[in-house]
Amino acid sequence: MEAGPRDTEQDAPEHGAPGAGHEADRLSPDGPDELDVTPEVEVELRPTRRLRIWQLAPIVMLAAVGSLMFAFPLAFEFGDGGAVVAMLGLLISCCAAGWSMMAARRVGYAWPGLPSRGSAQRPDWRVIALYAGVCAVLVALAVWRVARLR
Repeated sequence: MEAGPRDTEQDAPEHGAPGAGHEADRLSPDGPDELDVTPEVEVELRPTRRLRIWQLAPIVMLAAVGSLMFAFPLAFEFGDGGAVVAMLGLLISCCAAGWSMMAARRVGYAWPGLPSRGSAQRPDWRVIALYAGVCAVLVALAVWRVARLR
């Protein structure tokens, strides 16, 4: 016997047998039709990168301590050292904000309107100007409020 493609006419069941027509319609000499094959789906095997609790806990604690140090002297104005404590609290809060931005950037998050890390897109100058303007206004208000304590 020679090795070669199967003779489907010999292997096909008789026309009177149950299921004979269905099987012959689905199969071609090479196997099942390509229409019945499900498409392949690519799945990412690596887990998504996200901030873990050990990354978030020190940032949140530092921000809470800094904001309390900033808020209490401004609210209750205790002594002459209130402005110094408030500025130190503002500095600690800004450090916590910078630390959280760097941790989020390392994980792959980006500010709204700015491209993610590693992409070929350039940031829009209007978005950067808006962020810089908001930061400048917040710093000016904080410095003005601490200066009014004296």
